[in-house]
Amino acid sequence: MSGRDITFEHSILGMFSELKFPVPWGHVAAKAWGPSDGHPVLCLHGWLDNANTFDKLIPLLPRDCYYVAMDFSGHGLSSHRPAGSPYHFLDYVSDVRRVAAALQWRRFTLMGHSMGGSVAGMFSFLYPEMVDKLILLENLGFLLAPEDTEAWLKSKRMVIDRLLSLEAKQQTPKALSPEAALQRLLEANRHLTAEGGAILLQRGATETPAGLVYNRDMRVRTQSRESFTVEQCVKLLQKIQDRVLIIVAQDGLLVPHKLHSRNHFVKALREAFESTLKEHIQLVEVPGSHFVHLNEPEVVSGIISNFLTAQNARARL
Repeated sequence: MSGRDITFEHSILGMFSELKFPVPWGHVAAKAWGPSDGHPVLCLHGWLDNANTFDKLIPLLPRDCYYVAMDFSGHGLSSHRPAGSPYHFLDYVSDVRRVAAALQWRRFTLMGHSMGGSVAGMFSFLYPEMVDKLILLENLGFLLAPEDTEAWLKSKRMVIDRLLSLEAKQQTPKALSPEAALQRLLEANRHLTAEGGAILLQRGATETPAGLVYNRDMRVRTQSRESFTVEQCVKLLQKIQDRVLIIVAQDGLLVPHKLHSRNHFVKALREAFESTLKEHIQLVEVPGSHFVHLNEPEVVSGIISNFLTAQNARARL
């Protein structure tokens, strides 16, 4: 139990434990289901979300696994990074490494949704010996580089300028009524249902005398990305072949015919996976939206369960 504090809570979904992992700037929060000696699965949420994104999915998965869903720094119940510190993409990868060390996990499965999938992918490339299987929900494992150098420079400058602007304003987080907080969350994400939004809000906001205040650090909106070209992505994924499951929703963000022109790199990457890596990566398309795992978990739970329980390196769907 060293390196973490544990409390137990009960919800309509069953018993889970709340975890806290000490870090130099505070703690990384997480919640866990299943036997602590079960096969370890670390679950990573998307940008501006939190560990509750897996609340409806995990109870439908194999019961002999130990699932830990963590809140990235600046999200959910985890501490914000120190004043003056920006949020770099690799910081989230470091969060994963810190949690794995605290849990004393030497080898485990990674499951990531949206941005969490990009973090899971990067961790897998940096520490391939620690990852036995990789599950990507509505993500292809990478953040893609801008098309040209000027676009890349502009994106980096924007990160710095936004961070300094936020620091100059020093705004106090605004308190909202529960109804307004939920409405604002749903307006910002058309893929969330009211039920899904309410689940995320349970961990994503704190009740104060004035109303609900979002927990997330506003600086996470200014995060610096680590990006790759399509060619680099394919080359990296070839290193972890036969251990990857990618689930794409038909009404999500990665379906080719629904992509905007500015996202044509995503289309190119998916096409590269399907043509050059089709024998090594399972890419499954399911009905649903970007939050299919939260809105309709039964659509993906069987696919994920088969992948988790398969004895060989490649699961049979």
